[in-house]
This record gives sequence, C-alpha cells and structure tokens, in this order.
Amino acid sequence: MRTKTIYILRHGQTDYNLQGIVQGGGVDTSLNDTGRQQARAFHAAYSHLPFEAVLTSSLQRTHQTVAPFLENGLPWEQFADLNEMGWGDQEGKASTPRSHAEYQAVLTAWDTGNYHAAMPNGESAAELATRLQRFVTTLRNRPEELLLICSHGRAMRGLMCVLGDLPLSRMNSFSHANTGLWVAEQVQPGFRLTLENDTSHLLTLQDKQWKSLR
Repeated sequence: MRTKTIYILRHGQTDYNLQGIVQGGGVDTSLNDTGRQQARAFHAAYSHLPFEAVLTSSLQRTHQTVAPFLENGLPWEQFADLNEMGWGDQEGKASTPRSHAEYQAVLTAWDTGNYHAAMPNGESAAELATRLQRFVTTLRNRPEELLLICSHGRAMRGLMCVLGDLPLSRMNSFSHANTGLWVAEQVQPGFRLTLENDTSHLLTLQDKQWKSLR
C-alpha cells in the first residue's frame, strides 16, 4: 500500500489576527495584505509538489490562502468539518479580563480531561473532535496520495490529536502560526507527523522587508 501524505496549512493573517480579535467558526474574515503575501510565499515554496486536490474549510480565509494553487486548476473541495472552533459569545470581540478568565478555565478543563467544557454558547472540545473525526474518516477513504489541506488554529490543534490518536488534552502542545505547515503521513492504523508548524517559506518575506529598509 502506498503512503498517503497530507500537507496541513493554517490560513494566512487577517486583520482580526493582528488586532487580537476572536474569529472562530462564525466569523468569516478575509486575509489582509500580509496574509496574501504569506499565501503567495507558501505557493512559491510548494507549487512544485504534485498535489492531487485541495481541501479547505468553508470560510474564505482558507480559500484565499490556497487561491494560488486553485489558479493552476487543482480540484478543490470545502468541508465545514474543518471550520474553526465555535467560540460562542466571544466571536468577533477582543479579549477582556472576564473572557480571558473564562477561556483559561476552559483550557484547564480540557487539560484535565473535561472535553465537554466550552465558552458561553460555544463549541466544546468533544464536539470539535466529533466533526474532525468525521473528516478524517472521509480522508482515509479518499484515493489521493498527496493532499493539501487548509484550516484554522484550534481546529488544526484538534486535528493533530485525531490524526495521531492523542488525547484532546494535548491540543495546546501544538503551535500554529499563520501559514504554519504540518505534514502527516499515513501509517496503519493512523498518521505520523513528520513536520510541525514550519514557516520557513516566510523567510523570503523577511528578506524582502530587510532589503527595503537598507
């Protein structure tokens, strides 16, 4: 059996990322100029790979991140199961001392195995894992051997746990930069992570910014 390899990418930067405003699955923001530059830099670094399909969430910030690949005619499918976690009443708002305390309490609950904890009117870790497991089941049954997936920070943290058959209490051990790249290879019966949150493709942007200041 040939190995299935998946490249898992977080979306590029949005203004809400820059401003520290919570997005979540209910806020459909677009990339800002930096995010679009990040998307182009990722494409420049990985366009040589023979991806067979692109899978994204249903939110436009993931669509815009992979847009350079879609211009080449790659098949593209959207999956709401890849959407960002629902943060409930906090979506679209900046953090306050009260909301930060609520968030920390939820993280502590997850860390101790209470996966049903959630932000007010938000999604729990258990609910997130259910839809991510559904996506992974679909993923296993697909015929492609090289796929590009674009999703979101917390959703990706959950996805790493599901792919690696790890407890959800491990979610916070996974970092996620804008256009950070993870690579996973299918090994029976699960997946093995071979690259974690790599942003080396963004070095070209830093070089350009440095040269413009000289």
